[in-house]
Order: sequence, then structure tokens, then C-alpha cells
Amino acid sequence: MVPNPQPDDDFPWWLVLVGGLAALFLYRIVMDDLYLQVLGTLSKGISITVMVTLIGFASACAIGLVMAVATLSRLVVLRQLARFYIEIIRGVPIIVLLLYVAFVIAPALVSGWNGLAEAVGLEPVRTRDFPLLWRAILALTIGYSAFIAEVFRAGLQAVDVGQIEAAKALGLNGWQRFRLIKWPQAFRMILPPLGNDFVAMVKDSSLVSVLGVADITQLGKVTAAGNFRYFETYNVVALVYLMMIVTLSLGLRRLERHLRARTQG
Repeated sequence: MVPNPQPDDDFPWWLVLVGGLAALFLYRIVMDDLYLQVLGTLSKGISITVMVTLIGFASACAIGLVMAVATLSRLVVLRQLARFYIEIIRGVPIIVLLLYVAFVIAPALVSGWNGLAEAVGLEPVRTRDFPLLWRAILALTIGYSAFIAEVFRAGLQAVDVGQIEAAKALGLNGWQRFRLIKWPQAFRMILPPLGNDFVAMVKDSSLVSVLGVADITQLGKVTAAGNFRYFETYNVVALVYLMMIVTLSLGLRRLERHLRARTQG
């Protein structure tokens, strides 16, 4: 009997359709001066979108890992504080968190810094000196760190306890057990959901436009408001995001297959 093909072995007809749509839109862009003008304007926001995503995701992973380890700590206080942070942040929509961080937490941080600066004789700073771009990055970092913490926690808990006990018997300390035993195995398990969170952050980075940050979405809004060609402008906006997301998804899928092949080999 011929074994049933696995889902990953299916021919990617969806990718062919996406490629066809992308080719159609690219043809329209090349042949239409208005599309070219819109694309030239939006290209200035791609670097902002990429920067917001990369810095925000790296920071969220760092905080999420700390929170995940804290939830598995032997200390009740650490576990409860980490759980409090995770549940509160996960319960707030990202766009609300963006506004809260930008207009509540950021001014509070500036005020706290000024109080400290006054005590040590440093120059105070103004709230406007805290750029909206970095407020947006801080908000995305906080928002996604709670979700990533749960991903890390599930991956760490999925490692066989017997292997940890064997590592203890071999005389490995806590850090060595984490670095050599738990983390390598957990990483392979958390990579798919972690990749999904990264793709989601790329899309959610468009929300920073509510703060006026000049990302792809914000530049699209400004362009459409200026030329009143909403159809053409938002076609280009959608195409840029689609190409970024599809390329990123395919890259993550390839990495996942590579790690799976190494594990099986």
C-alpha cells in the first residue's frame, strides 16, 4: 500500500495562487505611474515596520523567557508575580496597550526619571523627548512578552522529567541542565508557535500607525488622504504586507523542516 501523503508533502497550490495574484499586482504597479508613486512612498515605511518588529520581538522573547522561568520557579512569590503579569497583559487588547503605554506609562516613566535626575543633579527630560516610535516598540514588547512566556513555559514543561533527573545524577547544576538539556529540546518544540507569534507581530506592527509612527500603514493612510485614490493605495499596502508575511512564513517553515530533519537524523 502507498502511504497517505503528509500534509506538508502536498503541492503548494495556494502558493501558486498567491504568486499569481502578486505577479498581477506587480504588473499593474510597473505599468501604472500612480502605483509606482504609491510604492515609492510606502517603501520608506518598510524599514520602520521591520525595525519595530525585530526590536519588539527580540525584547518580548527576552522578557517572555524570564517570565516563563519565573512561572516554573520554586518560589511562590515569583510564580504568582509572573502569573499576574501574564494574565493582566494577555487580557488587554494590543491597540489599547499601545495607547496606554504611549500616553500613560511613557509620561509616568519620564516623570520618574525626572524625579531621579533632580535628586542626583541631572537635567530633566520632557515627555516629547520620548519618541512615539519607541513607545510603540515598548507596547508591542510588553504585549507579546506575555503570550511568548506561555509558549516558552509549555515548551519547557514538555521536556521529559527523566532526562532532568538523569542530568542531576550526572552532577549538572541548574544552569547546565537548562542550557544543555531543557532549552535545546524545548526550542525545537516552541519554534512553530514562536514563528506564528513573529508573523502576528509583523501584522500587529501596523497598529503603531494610530500613534502616527511612519510605518507602511501610516504612510498608506497619508498617501490615500492626499491623492484620494484609496483603491490603488491600499492595494499596494496589502501587497507589501502579503509579500512580507508569505516570505517570512515560508522561511520559518523551511527552518522547521530543517530542524526536524536534523532531529530525526
